[in-house]
Amino acid sequence: MNFAESGFGGSPDEVQSTLRFNDDLIADLGPQVSSEAAAAIAALPSGSALLIVKRGPDEGSRFLLDQDRTTVGRHPNADIFLDDVTVSRRHSEFIRNGKGFRVVDLGSLNGTYYQGARIDIADLEDGSEVQVGKFRMTYYASRSDLPQVS
Repeated sequence: MNFAESGFGGSPDEVQSTLRFNDDLIADLGPQVSSEAAAAIAALPSGSALLIVKRGPDEGSRFLLDQDRTTVGRHPNADIFLDDVTVSRRHSEFIRNGKGFRVVDLGSLNGTYYQGARIDIADLEDGSEVQVGKFRMTYYASRSDLPQVS
């Protein structure tokens, strides 16, 4: 079966451009992002984001932010359940803010940190770090919501 018969259409040159796009995205995200995580980030629809646990329990876990309000805590009913004593039962929330998100601490004992500083509320930027208990997570916005570089 040749390339055209494979159902993907186009020519092999188009495949190369797709591969280059993925390589460019992986390079832009940095060496700490696996190709699988980069593909997940590239596939995010507008108005959503991804949190990837970089350090702490469950390293490598990914959490999709696609609701107006996403709760984080040790309570089993939390949208993002983080099972560690350093996390309060109702620790923090991610709230949609236009096409981006902000994180709000809910009066947790150990606090919520953004870029290393304890916060009550913070607007998130692509590639920034949020810490909840021992969990250090990197925030990745949908690529379609980022400002386009000319």
